[in-house]
Amino acid sequence: MAIKIRKEDALNYHTQGSPGKIEVIPSKPLSSQMDLALAYSPGVAEPCKEIEANVENVYKYTAKGNLVAVISNGTAVLGLGNIGPEASKPVMEGKGVLFKKFAGIDVFDIEINENDPKKLIDIIKSLEPTFGGVNLEDIKAPECFEIEQTLKKEMKIPVMHDDQHGTAIISGAALLNALELVEKDITEIKLVVNGAGASAVSCTRFYMSLGVKRENVVMCDKEGVIRSDRDNLDSIKAEFSTDRDIHTLSDAMSGADVFLGLSAGNVVSQDQIKLMAPNPIVFALANPDPEIAYDLAIAAREDVIMATGRSDHPNQVNNVLGFPYIFRGALDVRSTAINEDMKLAAAKAIAKLAKEPVPDIVTKAYGEANLGFGRMYLIPKPLDPRLITTIAPAVAKAAIDSGVARKSITDWEAYELELQERIGIDQRLMSVVIARAKKDPKRVVFAEADNRKILKAAQIIRDEKIAQPILLGNKEKILALIQENSLDLEHVTIIDPLEETEKLDQFTKVLYDKRKRKGMTLTDASRLVTQRNYFGAMMVEVGLADAFISGLTRDYPKTILPSLHTIGVKPEAKRVAGMYIMNTDKGPYFFADTTVNLNPSVEELVDIIGLTAEAVKFFNVQPRVAMLSYSNFGSAQGDIPVKMAKATALAKERYPDLIIEGEMQANVAINDEIQKEIYPFSQLINRRANTLIFPDLASGNIAYKLLSELGNAEAIGPILLGMNKPVHILQLGSSIREIVNMVAIAVVDAQTAQS
Repeated sequence: MAIKIRKEDALNYHTQGSPGKIEVIPSKPLSSQMDLALAYSPGVAEPCKEIEANVENVYKYTAKGNLVAVISNGTAVLGLGNIGPEASKPVMEGKGVLFKKFAGIDVFDIEINENDPKKLIDIIKSLEPTFGGVNLEDIKAPECFEIEQTLKKEMKIPVMHDDQHGTAIISGAALLNALELVEKDITEIKLVVNGAGASAVSCTRFYMSLGVKRENVVMCDKEGVIRSDRDNLDSIKAEFSTDRDIHTLSDAMSGADVFLGLSAGNVVSQDQIKLMAPNPIVFALANPDPEIAYDLAIAAREDVIMATGRSDHPNQVNNVLGFPYIFRGALDVRSTAINEDMKLAAAKAIAKLAKEPVPDIVTKAYGEANLGFGRMYLIPKPLDPRLITTIAPAVAKAAIDSGVARKSITDWEAYELELQERIGIDQRLMSVVIARAKKDPKRVVFAEADNRKILKAAQIIRDEKIAQPILLGNKEKILALIQENSLDLEHVTIIDPLEETEKLDQFTKVLYDKRKRKGMTLTDASRLVTQRNYFGAMMVEVGLADAFISGLTRDYPKTILPSLHTIGVKPEAKRVAGMYIMNTDKGPYFFADTTVNLNPSVEELVDIIGLTAEAVKFFNVQPRVAMLSYSNFGSAQGDIPVKMAKATALAKERYPDLIIEGEMQANVAINDEIQKEIYPFSQLINRRANTLIFPDLASGNIAYKLLSELGNAEAIGPILLGMNKPVHILQLGSSIREIVNMVAIAVVDAQTAQS
C-alpha cells in the first residue's frame, strides 16, 4: 500500500532553518517507513519542486548554506611544494577539522588531479550547486591568482584562496597594532617584502589597502630586489618592481620600518636587522623555520617587534584566527563573495580584540598570567573563545554594507548567541583546559592502575605532556597489563603501597592525628592507609603528588570517603558538591549536585549554588542559575517546590550579582519561548539557563545519565567542588577520553591551588 504524506510534513523534514536565523539541526529519525518516505521517495519530491520553483530554496531545504569545499590540486602544499593531490589530502582533511571545530562549518575536502588553470576553473565552477562557499588551498603561484579571480567573478558564492588572504588578514591585524605601539603612520612606513609567492603578493596588496604607499614598498625574491630592468618579469612581479638604485636585501633593509618574510628559513641576518629604522617590525613568517630565528632577532635589537608563524614564540600569525570565522560570517548572510571590505573588517576586528582584556580562560590556557596588548601580544590567541563572536559579525556586517549579502541580520545579540550554539562553547572548554595543563604538567596519582583504561589514559597524558602519572597497585600486575596492551610506560612511576613501609608509617600518623577524635584508632589508621584510595589521597595531602584520580571501578561514596578523611574540605567551604559539564550541541550545561548531597536542605542548596557558580566562572562562562523542580513559580504544592523556592530567595540575598531564577521546571528553564509567553518576569529570558541546580541527588544523577545516553551529550565529570586539594572521582566505567579530560581538569585545579 502506498504511503500518503502531507506536503507540509515533507517540507518540514527537509527544512534547515528559518530565514534570518541559524539553527543547529538534529539528525533526522529513520526509524519507520514513514521516516524513509519523508527522507527520500516520495517525500523528497516536495523540497525538490520548491527548489525548482525558486533556486534560493536550496538554502532552506538542504545543507548547502553550511557547507564549504576545501579544494586543492596539491601544487603548493605547506612547505612541501608540488606533491600532488593525493599527498595533499591530509592537509585538506585537517583544514576541514578546523572549520568544524572553530566555526561549526561542514566541509568536503576535494583534491583535483588537474594543473591546467582553465580546466581547474571549469571543474570548480561545476561544483557551485553543492556548496555554500569554496576555500582554495595550496595551489601554486602565479596560477592561483588567475584561478581565484576568475572564480570570484563567475561564481555566486564566497570564494577565497586562504594561502593568499588568510596570512594577509592576520598579519595585517598584527601590523596595525604594532604600528600603534611604535606610533608610526602606516602611510609613511617603508616596507620590505622577502618572497614573491601567493602569500607575499597578497599580503603586500592587503597592506596597501590598509594604507601602505606603493612607492614605499620593496619586494625581493631569491635573486634580490625585484627591479623593473630585470629580464622576463611576469605581470605579478612587475607590479612590485622598482627603479631605485637598490639591488640586495641588505640594500632594501637599510632604514626600513617593516620586514615581511614569506620566503625561506634563515635568510636574514642580525646585521640586516640592525640596518632597519628604530623600533623595527619584523614578521618572519616562513615555516617551519622563520627568515631569522626569534632569539637572534631579539638579540640583535632590543627595540624590535617580532612575529613568526610558530606557536612557541609570541605573536604567532596563524591562519586559524581568520578563515573559519570569515567563512562563518559570509555564509550566515549568504554572501555572493568575500570582498575587500570583508577582509578589512576581519583584520580590524582581530586587531581590536587584541586590545581588550584577555579572559582568564585564555591566560590559563597559555600559562601567561600577564597576557595583554603590547609588543608580545599583537593579536589574539587561537584558543580565544571570543574570536567567533568578534570576527564573524564584523564580516557579516561588511558583507551587508557592501551589498554582497543576500540575507540580512537585524538582531546582532541573538546572532552572537547563535554563533556560540553553532560550535558550542563546550567544544572549546576542554581544548583550553588541556592546553593549560600542558603548560605545567603536575603529578597525578591513579588509585586504579591495574586497569587497562587507566593505563591507556596514563600513556596519553604522558605522551601529550598533560600530566606526570603515578600508578598505584601491584607492580607485577601493572607491568603485565602494560605488556599485554602493548603500551609504552617506561619511566612512569609505579608504587605498590604494601611495599612502602616508610610512607605507610608516615601516612598512619597523619591520618590518626586527623581522625583520632572522630572515632579512628591507630590500628584503624594503619590498616586504612594500605588501601590505595587512602594511600593516593595521602600522597596529595603530604605533597608527594599534586592531584588524585580514582573511582573508575568503585562506587562514588566508597571512593570519596578516603579523600574526605585525609584531605578534607576547604576551610572556607562548609561542604563538598559534585558537578557535571554536559557538552551538548547547544553549548555547555552545568549540573549540580549530581554525586554527593543526597537530599540537601535549603541552606545546603545555597552553599551548592555558590560552589557551582565559582566552578562555572573558572571555565569563563557566566553562570545563569535555574533552581529546578516539578513546579513553576509555585504552580504546584509539595516539599520540593517549597524547598527550591526558599533556596532561590536566600541565594539571591547571598549572591546578589548572580542571575538566579526559580523554582521552575527543567524545560522552562532552557526555553525562552515558554518563559516569554507564560512567565515574562523571568530573569532568564534571552539568557537561557546554563547552570541547573537539582533538588536532590537522585534527580540530578538521573538527569545527567539520561542526557548522556539519549541526548547525544558528552558528560565531563564529576568535578568535585569544595575539596582542600585537587581530588576528582571518575564516573564508574568512564571512557579513556573522559579519564583524560578529568586528569586535565585536575592538573589545572592543582596549578590554580599552587599559584
